[in-house]
Amino acid sequence: MVAAGHPLTAEAGARVLRDGGNAVDAAVAAMLTSWVAEPLLTGPGAGGYMLVAGAGEKPALLDFFVAAPGHGADSDERAPLVPVEVDFAGDARQTFHVGASSCGAYGTPAGVDAAMRRWGSMELADLAAPAATLAREGVVVNAQQAEVIHLLDGIVRSTPQAATIFAPGGRLLSEGDLFRDAALGDTIERLGAEGAAPFYAGDISERVVAWIADGGGVLTADDLRGYAAIEREPLRVGYRGREVLTNPPPSAGGILLALALGQLDAGPAPPALAAIVLAMQDAQSERTPEFVEGLGASGFAVSFLGSRLGSTTHISVMDRAGRACAVTCTNGEGSGLVVPGTGMHINNIMGEADLSPLGFHHAPAGRRMPSMMSPTVVMSGDDVHVAMGASGSNRIRSALLQTIVGVVDHDLDACDAVAAPRVHFEEGVIYAEPGIPLQELRCDPHEIHAFKARNMFFGGAQAVCRDPESGELSGGGDPRRGGVAVAA
Repeated sequence: MVAAGHPLTAEAGARVLRDGGNAVDAAVAAMLTSWVAEPLLTGPGAGGYMLVAGAGEKPALLDFFVAAPGHGADSDERAPLVPVEVDFAGDARQTFHVGASSCGAYGTPAGVDAAMRRWGSMELADLAAPAATLAREGVVVNAQQAEVIHLLDGIVRSTPQAATIFAPGGRLLSEGDLFRDAALGDTIERLGAEGAAPFYAGDISERVVAWIADGGGVLTADDLRGYAAIEREPLRVGYRGREVLTNPPPSAGGILLALALGQLDAGPAPPALAAIVLAMQDAQSERTPEFVEGLGASGFAVSFLGSRLGSTTHISVMDRAGRACAVTCTNGEGSGLVVPGTGMHINNIMGEADLSPLGFHHAPAGRRMPSMMSPTVVMSGDDVHVAMGASGSNRIRSALLQTIVGVVDHDLDACDAVAAPRVHFEEGVIYAEPGIPLQELRCDPHEIHAFKARNMFFGGAQAVCRDPESGELSGGGDPRRGGVAVAA
């Protein structure tokens, strides 16, 4: 079973499973396809994380998230960030920052290469070929991707190169139009044939560095040459007799999710809505300057959780052997900088206020940015019960928290757990989708903002569940972002 943010993405992974590939092979094929089917959310200029567990695998988290740039650069020469306001259908607004100075050292090529070397059973070139062909022939833009393109209008029109791809002839791509990028197809094919090397110490990296420097950015050859995917031990927290594995520091999202789960685990099951919101509030309050600075310290997760508990796409795959692979990638919203001849739209992670709570350009060169992305697996004994993850900036951890509660506490299948109405707490406001029983929050002193309809603001969760007793699989693709689940 594969759950992903686009039908073509999910089908690419399912096809690999049918051909005998394992969960990681399928996830990589789906990742590469998502670069074409979901081009503003991910791509070769993005970053992410992959969690692998089950079927006797030692659980491992592969970190290939974006790193802060600037090795050997003069920060005084950095161009200013360019603010762009995004309106979520009139229900909420958020300002993002783009331009050359928003670009960090990308990780997805390194992540794909490292994952295949570590767990892959098929040839990377074979997994890349269908995605490369898709990029050259084109993908019909569906309703959800059209919404993303129009939502990010200010970004895709910010440079001529991005506008040529996403607003050809001055008109934004809309539902039914064809997205095609032959240069992206060539780049995917290069990755399949040569691995990550050209992206970090070859002709592709040279083009990227030169293009960003021309725009006033500080991504250098040293930043890319020194980049590598890092394998980490997953963070573990107990919940209702199960073990939840998620993204450890220096990522921020996993440890805050673990804190919220630990708090709920100490209370009755299923938790009341007010308890879920309180857990969100408490997790948000912990995101202090000291927390952000401490993420890179050895043993931080143990000390942080021990003192409190006592102890912008996602793809989820489960194969027939019970091996799970959960991989979350993001391009932020994209910087607007598309490198000529490569199809690479470079990330704007350095312009994400959510990832820079201490201020922009605070992180030293080479430091992984403190992402909220948290690919997560729930274990039932030695077997994987749920493989999941989400997109959506700060809404990632609230989407994951409520999906876990839905599956574990309310015994929902993956589809119903992902689709259930959500609530999110941020900056003193409780945001709620239709269907949330707001009367249960009448004693909460915070402002309540009720959305008129289900909205992509609340993140896009993708989950695959295996029933611990029957072994039956269920998949949930988030309808907020056009997600689907496909059985292999």
